Parts: sequence; structure tokens; C-alpha cells
Amino acid sequence: MGVPRCGTQPHAAPPVAPAPPPPAAAARSQDTAPALAAPTLATQGPAAAPAPTPAVPAAAPRRRSPAPASVSRRKVAKPIVKAVAPEHADGPLAVLDITDGTLTAHLADGRTVPCPAKTVQALAAWALDKKKIRLGAAKLHDNGFDQDPLIILTESAVAHFGLPINLEDQEDLRLPADHKIVKNITRAGWELTKSGFGPWPRIFKRLDGKRHCIQLALVPWRALETRAWGDAAELPAHDLAKLLGSFANLVITPRGTVAVTAEELMTALRPPTRAEWSEEKNKYVSAIVPDTLHAVVAPAPCEAPDEHPIVAADYPEEGSRPASEALDEEACIWVRPFELITDEERARPHVVALDVAVAFLAACRRLHVGTGPAIHRPRNPSFDPDLPGSWYLDLSHVEIDPRLPNPFTPSGERPEGPAWYATPTVSYAVELGADVRPMEAWVRETHSPYLQPWYEKLRAAYLTTMAGLGVTADLDDEEFLAAMAAYKDGDAALVTLVNAIKATAKSGIGKLRQRPNMGLDHVFGEPWPALNRKTWRPDIRAMILSKARINMHRKMWNLARVANRYPLAVNTDCVIYAADDLSPLPVLLGPDGQPVRGGFRLGVNPGSVKHQGSQTMAWALDLLADNVNIANEIKDASLVGAA
Repeated sequence: MGVPRCGTQPHAAPPVAPAPPPPAAAARSQDTAPALAAPTLATQGPAAAPAPTPAVPAAAPRRRSPAPASVSRRKVAKPIVKAVAPEHADGPLAVLDITDGTLTAHLADGRTVPCPAKTVQALAAWALDKKKIRLGAAKLHDNGFDQDPLIILTESAVAHFGLPINLEDQEDLRLPADHKIVKNITRAGWELTKSGFGPWPRIFKRLDGKRHCIQLALVPWRALETRAWGDAAELPAHDLAKLLGSFANLVITPRGTVAVTAEELMTALRPPTRAEWSEEKNKYVSAIVPDTLHAVVAPAPCEAPDEHPIVAADYPEEGSRPASEALDEEACIWVRPFELITDEERARPHVVALDVAVAFLAACRRLHVGTGPAIHRPRNPSFDPDLPGSWYLDLSHVEIDPRLPNPFTPSGERPEGPAWYATPTVSYAVELGADVRPMEAWVRETHSPYLQPWYEKLRAAYLTTMAGLGVTADLDDEEFLAAMAAYKDGDAALVTLVNAIKATAKSGIGKLRQRPNMGLDHVFGEPWPALNRKTWRPDIRAMILSKARINMHRKMWNLARVANRYPLAVNTDCVIYAADDLSPLPVLLGPDGQPVRGGFRLGVNPGSVKHQGSQTMAWALDLLADNVNIANEIKDASLVGAA
């Protein structure tokens, strides 16, 4: 059995009924003017403390024009509603701030309560004392664990506890082990995790065979990364509590950066172990759950990055591994050769850009990924599209119209010879009629749609928040374009929430192949801490990126085949076409005036597209003549406000 998660005991017998909520809950101040009109979990049942429950704001009434018969209408995800257990009656988190000279805890539902703690160790004891405050959130899976309380410290709270406002060590981003605050914490019987006291420290104590744990986040130490959270660190404490509380209710209580939080969400939705009664030991023991990432597995040599020990053993000099020996499944970045732009395309007045919504998340839908070790098949194995893995074969003979990017390389150029490919890429080659003959393979015979719950959770959070901004799945094309053009001018907190959800999806996929911090303490060829995680799986990341790139190419191929439209440039999830109008609608239609089957569709759902922007053809040709990727430029230069 592994070390039990904080705040729980390892898959114990069924829990006893919780005690009633403390009387103090009724005396807390009420702040019922929510600054964040975001979707949140509603509390139900008499055990929960009274609290305002802001719902998703209704979109402004709009007249809906009839949608084409071929355009499907899907129901938008509804806000998550479930009862809040008495032990979590005060919500998942609190933001501490000095208010009127008093250290005050701002709760996610708008209430406030004074916090008497004067030291970090006293803060940990207060946050875990259910007689004083009941923080935390329910587990996301029956085999999982309840979510630990999160305490966010603003600048004034950081100063209150005697912590430095700015970290001196900007490389390690943590207090030194001999700092007086760290020593005081350990002297009081508390412990820190191996990551130490940084922007997201975890503090725990072992009592009665259990680990009781809280998560801290220090705002002035840049705990809230701006690429995901924007200016959230500048929000007043009560607004920040509501913003982060909304994220916690829709996704999970933050545990660190959005990448760390995304990884935590994966394991919380697919716990690797469960409680199983042992007759021999006469107690519950921890048992492995099939179809989960329950063990650390080594990557196949082709799947590992250059600095991995398994690669460095054969190629000890950095950069010496031949490109053909590495699995290179990345997003497509491609520009059509200038001489292949037709006179008909040049004569069109505009170019329009389509952007695939949450493309990498969409690729996780129903995707089977390996859950066990890689099995080597060294001699001419038959390709099996049902086996996740990496296949070594030559796809350079497959003819692709040069007006389309080649789907088998991230550059969009024809492969130069044999190379390693993930299963979705090889499956697409078969779909295009290619004769595929692998020479070697690393496959995973144990596999499952491991990321499906993760996809569904993030998708629901994204759709629910977008609905709060007036962008719903039942809008027709014109309404959708109008709603997307305006949504960023809506509730600023909801816009921040959408960005954080998207960043969580993208960063979580990137963390599957977290690389070392080269140039600091890491020596090329030596292992790094991420390799010890069960979720360090570069093969899964490769499967996702392969699937995302192929999904996009298939839509481009169908649009070319049916409507004779070919892209001018591609940049990851953005594609640009020549157009007669600023609107993207005509580009999506076939000769019959209907959306092309298997092509791009407008919509808010992950995998659908939105209008990224439009520009003049003269602007595009000027840049394309210099081989500039206009798909990377159009958002900032667009004639139409980018969505």
C-alpha cells in the first residue's frame, strides 16, 4: 500500500455519520452580494450552512433564426448540483486577508469569518479543526479521497505570518530548509512535502494513523500564474475566493499550477487503488483498480525525450540521437508554398481563420491509451489499430495533395523515410488507403479510455462557464458568431474562469511528458523527479497530439475533397482559408450550400470551431511571400475582433 492521501485513511471501512455542523457557522457574517456571477455547486440539505448560491447568469434574450437541418443541436451542460456534506459546510477554500485590522477568511460563498492564527502551524491547526471551520470538498470518485482544504494568502496575510513578501530564491521558488518559519512548522509536529515551502506548500501531520493536510497558496509568490489566471492575483479577497471557489466546484480544488491541478484531477477521477476486504488479514486492504495508471512504467526508447536515461545511454551527447529514432507527435505548424497558391485564391478579397475549440481536450474523447508497460515487437509486426503504441514504418510513399499539409509530420512536410508514429497517425494512413508495413513496434496490450472522465469533467466545466457568458450549444451559426464576438466583454471573472479551465486541459496534457529544468541542477542523462510519477506518460501525450493533428487534417481533407478548398496556413489548432467575405460561414459549406460532412462545424463544443479572425488577401500574400505563418499572426492583426 502507498502512503495514504492527506486527510484520509487508506480505503478504510465505511465512514461513520458526521457530527452536526458547529454552532459557530450560524454566527458568521453574510456577504450576499456576489462579485462573481459564476456557476457554483448549490448546497442542499439541512446540514449545510446557509449560503447564497449564485447560478449561471441567463443569456440575454435573443431571437433565434432557424438552424439548417443538418446542424445538430446539443443540450448545454447544466450546472453541477449536489449536496454538500456537513464536514465541508464552509466550502472548499478560504482567502485570508487583513480586513479592518483583523485576519479574515473570505469563503467561496461570500461569507467571512475571523481567523485567530498568528503562525503558519496555528493556521494549519485552525483549518483542520472542524469545531472552528469546515473546509474541504467531497471526493470525485468512490475509490478516491476527499479534497483537502485550500488556504490562499494575500500579501497582507503573508506579512501577517512573518513570511517574506518576495522570495529571494527565484530559481527554486521556496524558503530554505533552515528558514525560521520552516523550523517552527516542524518543531510543532507538522511536516512539509518534498517540494518544501514554495508558492503552493502542503502542510500535514500524522494523527491516529491518518495524514491531516492543508494546501496553501501564496498570492505574492506568484502562485496564480498569469497565463492561466490573468489578473486574478489583483482581485479583492472576497472576489478571489468566489473565483477560485467556482473553479473548485466545477473542476477540482486547485493543488498548484494548472498543470499540477490537471494531473491531480486525472487521478482523482481514476483512483489507482480501491478498498478490498481481505479474509486473510481480516481487514480492508488497498487493491489495484484495472484500467488506471497504477504503476510507474518506463517509456519505450522512441517515446522518451533525449535527456532520459534510457536514451542517453545510447546517445550520451545532447542532440546526437537521429530524428528518425524519436517519436515526434506534435501539433501541425505549416505554410503552403507560395507558388502553390492558385490565381483563383489570390483573386479572393479576404482570408478567414478557424480555430478549433480546446482541440487537445477534444482529442481525449474516447481515446484508448496504454495503462501498462510497453511490449516490444521487433520483427515486422502487423499493425493493429486497437493497440495504443508506437510503430516504426515508412510513410514517405503516401501521396498527399501538396496544397494540404502532410498529416504524418508536425511540419506538414513529406517524411524523408522510416520514422516512429503513434497509433492514430498510422490508422489515418490506413484510412487514406496507404499500405502500412511496420518494421518494429512498442505497443501496450493493457489499455483503456483512461482520460474519458477527465475529458467529460473539463468539457462540462467549459460549457457551463461559456453558457454563463451567453455562448450555448443551441445557438445557430449567426448567433454563435455574434455571441463569441462579444463574450470576452462579459463578466470578467467568468472570462478568467474559462481561460483557467482551458489552460488546465492544455497544461495537464503537457505535464504527461514533463521535462527536467535543464541548466539548473539537472545533468543530461540523469533521472529527474517527474519520472517517479505514475502519470509521467509521454506515450499518452503522443497519442493525444497525434489524434488532435489527425482530427484536424481529416476535416481539412474533407473540405478539400468536397468543396475544393485548401488551407493557406496551419498553426496548431488554427487554419486559414481564402474567402470572398469576412464571415467564415461560406468557407464551411459545400457546393450544395450545406456544411461539409466530416468538415469543420461552428460551435462551442470541444472540437468544433470558432472564428479566429479575418484579414485582406493582400495582407496574407505579403506575409506568405516571406513564408510567414499567417495563422500565427491573424489574431492580433485581424479586421474582425478575434474570439
